[in-house]
Amino acid sequence: MKVSTVCSASVTVSLSLSGGSGGGGGGPLPFRSPSVSFLRTSKSSLSIACSLAGNDASSSSPAKLLRRILDSPGVHQGPACFDALSAKLVQTAGFQFCFTSGFSISASRLALPDTGLISYGEILDQGRLITQAVSIPVIGDADNGYGNAMNLKRTLKGYIGAGFAGIILEDQVAPKACGHTRGRRVVSREEAVMKIKAAVDARRESGCDIVIVARTDARQAVSLDEALVRSRAFADAGADVLFIDALASREEMKAFCEVSPLVPKMANMLEGGGKTPILNPMELEEIGFKIVAYPLSLIGVSIRAMQDSLIAIKGGRIPPPGSMPSFEEIKDILGFNAYYEEEKRYAANASPQLSKGDTSRNPFSGIWSRTLRVKLTGRDGFEKLDLRIPAGFLDGITNIVPALGGVNIKELLDDAAEEVGGKLLLDFEDRMGDRIQIFLE
Repeated sequence: MKVSTVCSASVTVSLSLSGGSGGGGGGPLPFRSPSVSFLRTSKSSLSIACSLAGNDASSSSPAKLLRRILDSPGVHQGPACFDALSAKLVQTAGFQFCFTSGFSISASRLALPDTGLISYGEILDQGRLITQAVSIPVIGDADNGYGNAMNLKRTLKGYIGAGFAGIILEDQVAPKACGHTRGRRVVSREEAVMKIKAAVDARRESGCDIVIVARTDARQAVSLDEALVRSRAFADAGADVLFIDALASREEMKAFCEVSPLVPKMANMLEGGGKTPILNPMELEEIGFKIVAYPLSLIGVSIRAMQDSLIAIKGGRIPPPGSMPSFEEIKDILGFNAYYEEEKRYAANASPQLSKGDTSRNPFSGIWSRTLRVKLTGRDGFEKLDLRIPAGFLDGITNIVPALGGVNIKELLDDAAEEVGGKLLLDFEDRMGDRIQIFLE
């Protein structure tokens, strides 16, 4: 029996099971409770996870939420975002999780191709903004870990600190190449496996449970057989999800899903002409996939929409109403209305009401800090008077006589008192034809 700690609030107990016909079949065992769960991780092992604190925050951490998705029935779709706004739109659309796309981040942040030009620091900074913008789990694209096994350990710990629920690590050499493009080369199988082991060690050292997605590009760089062998080795090394990029047929996809059947598989539906057949979620589930990435949809439609808008503007027009949200819709998407509602909770009264016994009022605060400007312009256009007096004088008068000549000066003054900047209170002509204007400054 082996006992190991997983994060700060749980314990995993692994039991070796004796061989026999009773150990057949994988997946969760029937027993579950809020504090203890049993999960068969292989034909000869059983994992028992025990929660030590019923309301511990780690139970709702991004990694925990992602693991619940992986444990739930069916196939799950995850569009790839590239910034905080696109991630928020994914969440608003009702998806349970999303990916980050190194291709799209390199495009949007640098306007450069995904050929290893973007750095670990730039990707991590963008990722932190993305995870802070949403509450759904985010799986982060980490290329090849940005170096050797030691670099990869730092990368994984950085992704944990940035709030990622999962991390995708590939076995390409540096500089890496985008999937489905030419020029891909992979490190040796031994080095690739050792890097996954380093990621597992870094996760344990961090006391967290980030989901490790092990990707191989060996299908295009070497062969399908080599990709399948590497995937099996990654599973044995402790990877949580397996991913072979650029599988070229349904048959290859089926062969992949037969490798280490207890470990979830990821499919990559590269839109617009990749090497992998585009299948619908039901077809992917039937083959055996658990999660599906859509890496280019959001960046692709954004590029085309911006190009169309620029063509319209260059032609002296603006984009037609149907091609973009209204200003009100944009404000709502970005949270203006929610901001205004929350802002009311912290609004301070510009003229606070003091208790009767409070004699500490500053005589130069509130309306006494404002100025009334009285401007008189003759009907000939020449200025006859431009006078400034403390607004408090008028306030005192209007408390006695609130209305003069049918104009409720008291109400005008009260409404304007809380406004920042100047405001025109009155603007009229007297019997002589002179124009009288009163401003609150």
